[in-house]
Amino acid sequence: MDQRRGGRWSRRQFLGGLALAGSASLIGLKPEPASAEPPPETTRLRIPVTDAPCLAPEYFAEELLHLEGFTEVQYIKTSPADLRKSLTSTTDMAMDTPAALVHGIDRGLPVVILGGVHVGCYELFGSNRIRSIADLKGKSLAGGPLESGRQLFVAAILAYVGLDPRKDVHWITVEPAVAMRLLAEGKIDTFLGFPPEPQELRAKKIGHVILNTMLDRPWSQYFCCNVAASREFIRKHPVATKRALRAILKAAEVCAREPERVARFLVDKGYTKRYDYSLQAMKAIPYNKWREYDSEDSVRFFALRLQEVGLIRSSPARIIAQGTDWSFLNELKKELKA
Repeated sequence: MDQRRGGRWSRRQFLGGLALAGSASLIGLKPEPASAEPPPETTRLRIPVTDAPCLAPEYFAEELLHLEGFTEVQYIKTSPADLRKSLTSTTDMAMDTPAALVHGIDRGLPVVILGGVHVGCYELFGSNRIRSIADLKGKSLAGGPLESGRQLFVAAILAYVGLDPRKDVHWITVEPAVAMRLLAEGKIDTFLGFPPEPQELRAKKIGHVILNTMLDRPWSQYFCCNVAASREFIRKHPVATKRALRAILKAAEVCAREPERVARFLVDKGYTKRYDYSLQAMKAIPYNKWREYDSEDSVRFFALRLQEVGLIRSSPARIIAQGTDWSFLNELKKELKA
């Protein structure tokens, strides 16, 4: 019987598996920095769960979180639209798009962005009537209102080419599964998907990609998913914050180095259904850029786009000053050198 199914991997299985893949030191599994620190101020950590396998680092981090001293790691089912809001009530730390986090900070949400995790997972699919993003003027898009991370990301894309997401396009409010069907039927013109949606659209030959944030500039130069935590959690538990962030970043390294292992883990644990779609996403998404790319630059980029079209009132400088803390990330970049 596969002991990974239906429960946590044992620590010996997890670390042994990593050793078989190569050197544990290559992915930052060095016990010295963690053991030299005080224990976490809390041993409980609550993380949201959505149907997005691209958020694999925070799921695969479970055993690493136990090694960091968290004895009670809770994964709480949350809708993608409520990720950042959950940080004020039911969860402590979450991965979300910088567009959504910037929007929340502008609205006074007490969350703090701690660092970027990976680049690219969103892909914009269009109908045969759409050849470029500029063609979307006057066309129909799945989404709205402009509050969720998905729609705010689309808004930033539109703003970048000079379109006003509030005036220049027609939003149709439907669930993602319905949106994909409407795109196939030619009843909408575009849909922004994240795994496993792009993989399903390609498999079913629905629409065509007009923007791939993993490959197309400038989007491929900025983080699409950042780690954020509630301001109160960081204030009360700074050691726990650093330890949790370290576990997630180490898990991102595993995603980059062992996509097959992570894809199987996601299916075995019930985080996603299709191994093939999950594996495609794991292999395509650049999970190893967190050391290389500038987290602050990504926040500034998205804040500028949303400010340009009036979706936020705060300046990028104010967003960065009030809603980010790079100290934990900077320390970990020094500790977890490749």
